[in-house]
Amino acid sequence: MSLKIGIVGLPNVGKSTLFRALTRNDIDIANYPFCTIEPNVGIVEVPDDRLAKLAAVSKSKSVISTVIEFVDIAGLVSGAHKGEGLGNKFLSHIREVDAVCQVVRNFKDENVTHVQNRINPEEDIEIINAELIMADLETVARRLTNLQNKAKAGLTRDLEKEINTIQKIKDNLEKGVLTNNIDLNKDELEFIKDMNLITAKPFVYAVNSDENQIKDGTWQDGLGSGREYIPFCAKIEAELIDLSDVEVKTYLKDLGWQDSGLERIINASYRILGLITFFTSGPEETRAWTIKRGAHAPQAAGVIHTDFEKGFIRAEICEWDKFVSAGGEAAAKTKGWVRTEGKDYVVQDGDVCYFLTNK
Repeated sequence: MSLKIGIVGLPNVGKSTLFRALTRNDIDIANYPFCTIEPNVGIVEVPDDRLAKLAAVSKSKSVISTVIEFVDIAGLVSGAHKGEGLGNKFLSHIREVDAVCQVVRNFKDENVTHVQNRINPEEDIEIINAELIMADLETVARRLTNLQNKAKAGLTRDLEKEINTIQKIKDNLEKGVLTNNIDLNKDELEFIKDMNLITAKPFVYAVNSDENQIKDGTWQDGLGSGREYIPFCAKIEAELIDLSDVEVKTYLKDLGWQDSGLERIINASYRILGLITFFTSGPEETRAWTIKRGAHAPQAAGVIHTDFEKGFIRAEICEWDKFVSAGGEAAAKTKGWVRTEGKDYVVQDGDVCYFLTNK
C-alpha cells in the first residue's frame, strides 16, 4: 500500500531542509517565505534492519524495501485559508496526503529569521492548526447547507444522522478542536469520509532543535501535551546526506543517538496510521510490505497482488527472527517454526509469509 506524508510548517522552520535530508534531493531553499512554490515529492525507502538479515539467510538476489512518499508543501502563513501567501496551493496539496507532519522550530539562529520574529513552537502549531480548522470549516459549512436543503424535500433517518454528524464536526471545529480529536463512531466516520477533511488526518509534530537541545532534553521546552512530538536536528540530517549507511550509523553513535530524524518520523508515521510490516523472502527476492494493523492473511496477500486475495487458500507463516535463526525457510520448516494459517489469521509485524492461492 502507498503511504503519503505531507510536510508542512511556517516559513524558515527547517521544513525544506528536512525534506532534502529525508529524500537526499537537491531542492530550492532560501531564507524567505514561499520559496517552495510547487510541492516537492520524494520517495523514501523505509529503513528496516530485518530485511538484510532475511536476505542473507535466503541468499536473495534482490532486496526491496517498502517506501513512503514525502510531499514538501509550500510554507504556510496566517490567512492561508483565505488565499494568503500560497494558501490555496497549500490546502489543495495537503488534502491528498494520508498524514500530516508539522515541522516547528525550537532552535535559535540570528542568521535564520522567523516569520513571526520569535521562537515559540506551540504558537507555530496553533497558527497552522487554526488555518487547517478554518479551511475545514468552509468545507463542513457547505456540506451542512446542502444537507439541510436536501432535508426540506423529506428528512429520512439516515439524512438526520448525517446532518447531526456534520453539525457535531462544525461545533467542535468552531471551538478549535481538530476533527481527529473528536470521538466519532464508525457510521459518523463514514459520513465524513468523502469530505477529505485535513483536520481528520493523523498528525505528527517534528520539532527542529539543535544538537544540544536533543541531548539534554530541552527540545521539549515550550511544547504542550497530548501530541506526537518527534525531535530532529535539520542541520545534522543535512550532514548525513552524503554519508554511506555505515558512516551514518557511526555518526549517530558518536552523537549518542540511536536513530536519525528520518527513522523517528517514519516510525511515528507508522504508529499513528496503525501500520505494520510483513515480509516475503526467498532466493529471488526479499521484500517488505506495508499493511494496516489488524489485517487478515487474505488482505495481506492482496497487497502483493489483488488476485491473491480473491484466490487465497492458506498462508505459511514464520516469525522473522525464527526464520533468520533457523537459517532460512527449509530449516525453519524442519524445526517446526513454519505454521499454516487460514483466512482468519491476523498478520503480525515481522511475519515472513508465503501465500498459497488458486490464482
